[in-house]
Amino acid sequence: MNRDDLERMSKAALVELVLRLQRPAKTSRTSSKPPSTDRKAKREASRPGGATPGHKGHFRALSATPDRIVDHRPGRCAGCGHAFTGDAEGTVIGAYDSVDLPPIAPVTTRHRRLALTCPGCGARSKALQPDAASSSPFGPMIGALAFYLKHFQHVSYGRLEGLFRDVFGLKISQGALANLFRRGSARFEVGKADALARLRQAEAVASDETGVRIEGTNSQHWVFLAKDAVVHEAAYSRGAQVVHDVMGGHRPRFWLSDRYAAQQNHAGRQQACLAHLARDIAYGVEASEDMAPFRLKLWIDDVFALWRGLAGYAAATIKRKRRELEARLADILQTRSDCDIARRLLAKIANARDQLLTFLDAPDLVEPTNNGSERALRPAVINRKVTNGFRSMWAAQTDAAVRTVVDTARLAGQNPFQTIRTTIAS
Repeated sequence: MNRDDLERMSKAALVELVLRLQRPAKTSRTSSKPPSTDRKAKREASRPGGATPGHKGHFRALSATPDRIVDHRPGRCAGCGHAFTGDAEGTVIGAYDSVDLPPIAPVTTRHRRLALTCPGCGARSKALQPDAASSSPFGPMIGALAFYLKHFQHVSYGRLEGLFRDVFGLKISQGALANLFRRGSARFEVGKADALARLRQAEAVASDETGVRIEGTNSQHWVFLAKDAVVHEAAYSRGAQVVHDVMGGHRPRFWLSDRYAAQQNHAGRQQACLAHLARDIAYGVEASEDMAPFRLKLWIDDVFALWRGLAGYAAATIKRKRRELEARLADILQTRSDCDIARRLLAKIANARDQLLTFLDAPDLVEPTNNGSERALRPAVINRKVTNGFRSMWAAQTDAAVRTVVDTARLAGQNPFQTIRTTIAS
């Protein structure tokens, strides 16, 4: 747009343009934009680095089971010069741990078939061919480490090949790694089927999705959370059919998600993610001089305060507070505004009105935010940024199966690497 274009515009259009230019930019605090897109604050105005003055330092805790103990004794008395013997009893006045890793090298087991000649009849007998002759030469620990580094530390095939060579002295090609992942994927698919069966019995499910590149196309990584299962799914589509396929006809009591259309109508009751709405409201407060966004901010702050204090309220108190919140919201939604930002915000809240306080019906099953799903998707987002996606659908499906098994086991407090190791060895 140049000067001539501006001169041809009407006064009303110019006013609208100026108002738009004066609006604050959306940030991760006022929208769903990731924090990486935020402008960084200048160093002079930001928090200085280092510890806060007067802060008490923290130190690494001593190991409860040290592998070796080395006692350091004084050689002579500091007072008279008496020489201490090596077995003289002393008092521990300080203890410090030094930690290191032993040299890491692969252990190679050579399997040899032997033929024996009978001393009685002279017949020659051959040993049966061992399993090692027809299976992968790489054992379950190598497989577990490869799966862990690939799927949870986002190490690419090329870097994984170099890591095994440089750190372990083990030559393993990218093709061998791909074959290793193909063989191991079947074991994770078994674990995923178990998690899927639990999901299809859940009373409440939370779900979200994020973009991912698969075979050079824009695709989706979905996640479904239940009380005792986490299911990841790779799909080309972002449509509701993915949900139907995953849920297998099961319709839970509650469904927690954002307001995306494909996430609607999969359960008896819907809970909208209030964290998303809170960011929209925060932007409205910054960008609009209308009082409606500010009133909505006070309202949603009270909703979160009620959620945090639910354990201390009686059922009758919760019902009363809910009625008060519903009445306040109804009053806010009746507001008439001349500000387009406020009008759009009010319309968005009105459309989700029946989904805002569903969590109060079953606080032990449903939360008011979908932050759990977003946390479950975070590794997939990091993997997308580091590796730019997957070359094939089977690789994406393997990644989803691995994350399903590990995240489901994590609900019970299990270690990710140990879970992978156990699955590979099963």
